[in-house]
Order: sequence, then C-alpha cells, then structure tokens
Amino acid sequence: MHGCGNDFILIDSRSEKLNEINLKQLAIDLCDRHFGIGADGLLILWPSTKAHYKMQILNPDGSEAEMCGNGIRCLAKYVYEKDQLKEEVISVETPAGIRLPAVILSPSGKVEGVEVDMGKAEIINNLQLTTDQGTFEAQIISMGNPHAVIFTDDLSKINLLELGPQIENDPHFPSRTNVEFVKVLNDKELEVIVWERGAGETMACGTGACACVVASGKKRALVHLPGGNLDIEINEAGQVLMRGPAKKVFEGELKQ
Repeated sequence: MHGCGNDFILIDSRSEKLNEINLKQLAIDLCDRHFGIGADGLLILWPSTKAHYKMQILNPDGSEAEMCGNGIRCLAKYVYEKDQLKEEVISVETPAGIRLPAVILSPSGKVEGVEVDMGKAEIINNLQLTTDQGTFEAQIISMGNPHAVIFTDDLSKINLLELGPQIENDPHFPSRTNVEFVKVLNDKELEVIVWERGAGETMACGTGACACVVASGKKRALVHLPGGNLDIEINEAGQVLMRGPAKKVFEGELKQ
C-alpha cells in the first residue's frame, strides 16, 4: 500500500503466526528494493486492548518508529475494507499514543482518503545544525516522533542525499531524527522534501508534513511532497488533522 508514494508492506498478524519471527530482520529483508519486495516500511497490524487495532512500524533498517502518518492511513483503509466496518472513525494504538483515523468515503462507499487526528504537536526548540554544506537553523518538533524542520528559499539547492543522513545522525539527536526541508509557496501552500529516519529519502512523510505546518505557524496548508499532496489543519483545540490518500497496490504470499 502507499500514501502519496510513501509505500508499505502491511502484514495482518491475525492471519499470520509472527511470534517466532525476527520482525526486525523481516523488515530489513522485505523492504530491500533489490533483494526483497521493496518498501519504505513494514506495517504490522496487531490486536489491541486499548483501541480497535494496534500498529507496529518497522523501518527498512529494522528500527522501530513511534508513528507514521501515511502508514496509519493505509492501515485504516485496510481494516475498514477487510473487516467490513460500519463505523468510519477507527482508533489505533501506536507507540506515540492512540490515533484516530476516519475514512473518507466516495458517494459509492469506497475509501478515497483518510483523515487522521494526529494529536498535538510539541515544539521542542530551535537548533543551529552544522553540516558539510553549512549551518542550518532547524525547528525541532515532535509529532510523537522527532522532526528537524528547515526552511529554505530554494529546494533545488538542497543536496538531500548528503544533508539528510548528516542531520539525521547529528549528536543533538541521540535517537536520530526525521528531516524536512520546506519552501513556503504562499499563505496556503508549502513544498517539502523529506529524509526519514531509518528509511532515507521518501516520496512523502505524513508526520513530517504536520510538523512543517506547525513550524510555519499556519493554521492550515496544502503540503506538496514529491509523491502527492497532504491537507494539514490545526484546529482550535490545537489538534493536528491530516487528510490524504491511501492506495492498495497489490497483495501476495511470501513462502520461506
């Protein structure tokens, strides 16, 4: 499945025996785009005692993420269709807390998108980050996972393949960080490129798009990412709402 080109392998633990499998190694093997299936992450759907479902997110390097905005939209579409749900709002337990995706249905009843209540952002601080390409002013924001948001007037001058890993592994971030470079297009639009912790350059990052809108000080903005657009809104209560697509690409069976 994918959300704005941010793609995932989703495994439903309710129909698979995963207890004796090394999930970290499974993510490394399956997410490899040359020797595996290829994905930006492995999503595992688990039963939950705190919510309707539980989502585990494993990066291509085997590390575990606290939250994934595009991934939770994919999971919401999957369970809504798989379990033939009647309710449109779903609660999902994640390491970052419980999140509430709500499917957006077409007139024919098909899932054409998902809105997610991402909770409140936490503005941590501002940092001067020194790299081989110079020093950058970054706003550090948590969406349940860490983000370093950097504004620029020209994204074409950003060498993401060099800057991304340097900032991700900067000593200021002992658990590493996601990195977003942002250009403000106008009062209602941002353009963003993303380097994700544990995954590298991706086509989109849902939590990253949320962090960018928070850092911009806007109440609502359309965030243009390489893989598509996300509509981000901060409501009067300070909750960050994310709206975007979720698509199923294919399904298959892995025999080992």
